Amino acid sequence: MSFKSKMLAGAASLALVGGLAVTGGLSADAATPSCGHNCINIFNRQFGTYRSPNFIMDVFRQGARVGQPIILFRTSNADPAEDFTVSFQGNVSDFFAAGLVSSAVALHYGGLAKGADDDAAYELEYAPFGVDSGLCAGVALTAAQGEGVTLQPCGVSAKTVWIVDDGGSNFPDISLGDSPSTSPAYVPVINGSTTNFSHPFVLDYPHNGYPTDRPRPQLQVRNLTGFSNGHGPIVGTVIDTQLWGAFFGRAR
Repeated sequence: MSFKSKMLAGAASLALVGGLAVTGGLSADAATPSCGHNCINIFNRQFGTYRSPNFIMDVFRQGARVGQPIILFRTSNADPAEDFTVSFQGNVSDFFAAGLVSSAVALHYGGLAKGADDDAAYELEYAPFGVDSGLCAGVALTAAQGEGVTLQPCGVSAKTVWIVDDGGSNFPDISLGDSPSTSPAYVPVINGSTTNFSHPFVLDYPHNGYPTDRPRPQLQVRNLTGFSNGHGPIVGTVIDTQLWGAFFGRAR
């Protein structure tokens, strides 16, 4: 059985992930018509909300090649660089069974340890105009402080796996925030290659950057500002640049 078949066999319904988008009336357009409702749009809490995401995940200069930087760019339904799909989905335990994450990651986030949560996990594939590229958002090397997020081959290693650290709820059914100061609709996402489990390496935006800056700031992974142990809500405050939201297709 192929890796994709293994993942789909144990995955939650893709439609449920779209539950994240059911938050008020959205005013942004994103994803090209060719990608449509299949495309997922990832945005950062520092620069937007579900009502006005403003900037979403984008491939720098539309380059479909390994190592191409991932940035945030203004939402548009005519920019194929913003077209991403959920390539593989499931729980951390599914990715562990497929050999994509380590036993240590599964111990903390895949329910292997007593009382540990089995968190949702995803790969985000670049699909300009709805055409799969085989390249996913990830890191070239094992996650480390400040490592840039780039396009990497999908389904090869933990470096392209993203784990939703939502305190034990499911990605589409978040009911509790990870810290008292955050909205429940925004969560940190851990890179699957992390080797730090108290302050795991999560998707982050450069703290002194803004999406319209030139050169464009590149997304990166950095240590979570709160304390995570895989057994419930994060302790402490998670900064906005490490909190992410998502919605599917064109949202008005």
